[in-house]
Amino acid sequence: MVLVFLPPLFIFLFSFLNVNRRLIALLSITIVIPAIYLFFHPFVNEYFLVDKLNTFILLISSVVGVGVSLSMIDLPNRIYLSEKAIKRFYRFFGIFWLGLIISILSNNMGLFWIGLEFATLSTVYMIKVKDSIMAHKEAWRYLTIGAVAISLVLFGIILMYASAKNVLGEEAMNFTTLLENSKAINAFLFEIGFTIAISGFFIKMGFFPMNLWLADIERAGIYPVAAFFSGILESAIMLGFFRLTQIQMHINYSHLITFIYVYAIFTLFIVSFLIYRSKDFVTTFALSGIEHMVLITLFWVSGGHFAALLHLASHAFLKPPLFLSSALLEEKGKYRFKGALRGYENKAIPLLISLLLLGIISLPPSPMFFSEIYGFKSILAIVTNTQYFFLMIFTVIVILLLLSIIFYKFITIYQEALYEEKNQNRVVYKSEIMMLILFVFSLITLLLPQVFHYIQGIIQ
Repeated sequence: MVLVFLPPLFIFLFSFLNVNRRLIALLSITIVIPAIYLFFHPFVNEYFLVDKLNTFILLISSVVGVGVSLSMIDLPNRIYLSEKAIKRFYRFFGIFWLGLIISILSNNMGLFWIGLEFATLSTVYMIKVKDSIMAHKEAWRYLTIGAVAISLVLFGIILMYASAKNVLGEEAMNFTTLLENSKAINAFLFEIGFTIAISGFFIKMGFFPMNLWLADIERAGIYPVAAFFSGILESAIMLGFFRLTQIQMHINYSHLITFIYVYAIFTLFIVSFLIYRSKDFVTTFALSGIEHMVLITLFWVSGGHFAALLHLASHAFLKPPLFLSSALLEEKGKYRFKGALRGYENKAIPLLISLLLLGIISLPPSPMFFSEIYGFKSILAIVTNTQYFFLMIFTVIVILLLLSIIFYKFITIYQEALYEEKNQNRVVYKSEIMMLILFVFSLITLLLPQVFHYIQGIIQ
């Protein structure tokens, strides 16, 4: 168990030494080794839990971390980053990954919160790695919003702990104990705490009413920071959502469905029109990430656990490479849609980016196509077993209409990028090609029948 913490500690220590940035990047790739080891060695005690759910999320997060490390090798060739700034990035990358591991593997709500706080504070400093007024401004903005969100989560955890303290004692902080003894919990107090904590999770993922802050921050920082937000930090937050909703499902399922559906669909309504009016790649990608988090929450609470986990993995392998590809798509510091996929000497690059762009809107054979098919199937399964038949049918129609707006916007972007205007020749570096190949290969792996079967068995 201790071995899983060694890679981030070594990354942190090496950031203080006079070593080449390529060496630190290669060291960062080692984060995937403990994730693979834990994948085959389940473990549980009072503080940590290693099961199929969190090892799956840790493994996909580590793959994203490898992709980010590859992109960092040649990033200074695109934007000015001093050696000091690069080492500062890896210093806080090590702290970020340490907090992430604590959060993902925790069996204790308090420990989960501590890990999430580690990850939150470290990303503030990673945003400030880019030496610009906008980056420093957005870093402080994120610190403020993150503090609000994490405080809500902490307050919610305190109330959920209090709801079971008289019955379970100090074990009332453990996810597994709460799940096993859900019938003995003070339902009223737990539901209040649950609602507050989930609201904090939603704020950290850019849900209503704070939709635009995430896009602004991901534009202000360097590309790897946006990839961290979309592919790793959101996965850790979503794991907390999964754990708590599993308990709430046993306490009052109808309350859970009502709260999540109302909150998520209203967020999707706002985000779909923000995407329709977006003017640059990074804003579009950031808002699209919120859309996919909405779908994951809806699929999960509807009982579509396979669909939610497949969608989460697909998003983790699609959105970060799109953010990292922004370095290739931009022209003289501007993210212009028109002609962005033209001018590459290596013809494989526009093909790979095109696959990612079309995959994020669930066109087959993207894994998201299958996750949405199974996800909407789970929603329709609820429709056949509820007295609110027509209301649920109306809800499904509204979701599909909002998704069609987003689909139209991405198709328009793709056509403008591929067919309109002709830009100057674009330089692509080897590390960027390796990064794109890694993510495309990971997406293809998700389509294997064996992987489908494994994901289906994560939640029995």
